[in-house]
Amino acid sequence: MLLKSGFLLHSRIPLISSTFWTSYPSSLTSSTISEFTSMVFMLKVCMRKMSTTDMATATPVYPKFIPVEQSEITSVSKSDGFKFRVVSYNILAQVYVKSSKFPYSPAPCLKWKARSSVVLDVLKSLDADILCLQELDEYDNFYKEKVEKHGYSSIYIKRSGRKSDGCGIFYKHKKLELIVEERIDYNDLANLILDEPSRVEQKKALDTNNKEQGKTQGDLGDPNDPYVRLKRDCVGIMAAFKFKNPCQHYVIVANTHLYWDPEWADVKLAQAKYLLSRVAQFKKMVSEKFECTPSVLIAGDFNSVPGDKVYEYLLSGGSMVVPLPECSEDVPVPLCSVYAYTRGEPPFTNCTPGFTGTLDYILFSPSEGIEPVGYLELPVAESPDVKGGLPNYYHPSDHLPIGADFAVV
Repeated sequence: MLLKSGFLLHSRIPLISSTFWTSYPSSLTSSTISEFTSMVFMLKVCMRKMSTTDMATATPVYPKFIPVEQSEITSVSKSDGFKFRVVSYNILAQVYVKSSKFPYSPAPCLKWKARSSVVLDVLKSLDADILCLQELDEYDNFYKEKVEKHGYSSIYIKRSGRKSDGCGIFYKHKKLELIVEERIDYNDLANLILDEPSRVEQKKALDTNNKEQGKTQGDLGDPNDPYVRLKRDCVGIMAAFKFKNPCQHYVIVANTHLYWDPEWADVKLAQAKYLLSRVAQFKKMVSEKFECTPSVLIAGDFNSVPGDKVYEYLLSGGSMVVPLPECSEDVPVPLCSVYAYTRGEPPFTNCTPGFTGTLDYILFSPSEGIEPVGYLELPVAESPDVKGGLPNYYHPSDHLPIGADFAVV
């Protein structure tokens, strides 16, 4: 059994006498077999205790929020102004947690009971008014009830096809009132292509083939076919909230998870354009229906690093390069990234031996009534808690949570 000092404790493990090894196999008496069996049993017990001890002594990391310096942001509101907190977190769906995918992670960290408990503890410690979660599975069976016990209500969208995870927004119902919500299914991009009569038969054939194979439409077919290429079963969800007393401010929150493959940048860019077009339409509807000027927040795992086409597009103002049906070309959504705005993008939000980089963002409309006054601290590459890659005993997901405190100005 390993002690904290690193020494091995032998006293509780019965040892086989040296004569057993020199006289084997003649020494295989009932007594020595019993002795050997006892030793193996004690070793297994000790190994289990070692794993339990490791988990008990390794405390999960609970990051803190850092206030923005007044010198960095000149228009920060007064300290007694109305503030709210937003967190975005890809919690790593349990359906994707396999030892083959995370061979570097300690086995106990991958078990559902351990991971789910730590995820809940981290979410509770962050004390966000709005939680945007990606790769959220077990929503109905676990997270909905467990998180809502801490004063939240929630909305959720499951991914299309046979995928079991999705995106959820949890909000503190004593502070925010849900006004209206809409769901975003990026498969709509593929379906728009099939409005052409010449492609209807192709769709039917593909649907039949995939049904027989038990797969989704994006799993089979020619990847160069625009329909197959865009059918990625990715989703998002957005909602308009009104803050309760003492502030009556409206805010639109969108949460999304874009396609992962770096080789399919065109698909991710199409999804980003569709997202902003939908947010712009939603904002227009909310503004007219409720006679307000809502702020806009978009959070999620965009599977895009700073400087790539998706990142540049999202922060460019959002004007559509290629108009989509029912979308006007001049529907810009001016956005800034919270971290780029306050302290610079972090070196990473996703940390594995195969890839370490920034994929997660909280975007906000800088001129529409809100301003970031704090951000959630993130580790650096040299931090002991991220050595070797995530998930581990300190972080239950391969992603890190990101967050911001906003002031209504």
